[in-house]
Amino acid sequence: MKARIDIVEVSPRDGLQNEATLLTTDDKVELVDRAVRAGARRVEVTSFVNPARVPQMADADELMAALPRHEGVRYAGLVMNRRGLDRALAANVDEINVVVVATDTFCGRNQGMTTAQACDTAAELVQAARTSGVFTTVTVGASFGCPFEGEVPMARLREVLTRVWDARPDELALADTIGVAVPSDVTERLTLAREITDSRTPLRLHLHDTRHTGVANAVAAVQAGVTTLDASIGGAGGCPFAPAATGNVATEDLVYLFDRMGQPTGLDLEVLTSAASWLEHRLGKQLPGALLRAGTFPA
Repeated sequence: MKARIDIVEVSPRDGLQNEATLLTTDDKVELVDRAVRAGARRVEVTSFVNPARVPQMADADELMAALPRHEGVRYAGLVMNRRGLDRALAANVDEINVVVVATDTFCGRNQGMTTAQACDTAAELVQAARTSGVFTTVTVGASFGCPFEGEVPMARLREVLTRVWDARPDELALADTIGVAVPSDVTERLTLAREITDSRTPLRLHLHDTRHTGVANAVAAVQAGVTTLDASIGGAGGCPFAPAATGNVATEDLVYLFDRMGQPTGLDLEVLTSAASWLEHRLGKQLPGALLRAGTFPA
């Protein structure tokens, strides 16, 4: 049997963070609930960041308190600093995700620090979270390209991945933050990440479909041995600090793909498509996912 593909549902966090329409906490609870009903077992629900910079995430503490807990379902929160981590731990997250952006210019825009400083901060946060028994992911943002500096050389990515790996997170993720990667990039950079880490540490890929390469890149990742992928219901998403960084790859598009390939995900395509339609109405806009427009096949 082919390996199961684990999809981390990121619509409540990365899907909403750049949206002009602010959803209520109740709506966010509904979105998470729809993802769980579809079969999601890892959901990145919010960011514990400065609400002045990311207003959509201002209710992070209230959201975590309102979410029902389900056996086997893990809720993750993104954190940038110790204050964010303390809030996340107080909210009883099951996982934290710490971002280190691979280029200094983007890291400065995103986190107000250099990449080297972000690596040091990530190490501190991973250690503190580990002490509290919380699963840790470090995501290297702009692993495939930067909106300000352009191409990210392999030597630079090697340097950043090596620094991040020194902290020994439970999981290491590469993010195509602005959706510039093509499958050969995915193969090359995941190979580099595997050379740096040990074989037991899971790798994860965060994909954006800005240039409609997200689904192809997901296939390349699976062929390279990665079985954990981020995706967002409806393809909602974007980064408020990266110009023209449009939506994530759509969860339902990936599930259709892997269903047709005979690769299990444990996710229900009909429930996901219904959730995408619901989210469109809540946001008052058409989302970029394909399945909602085209439907599944056979119909």
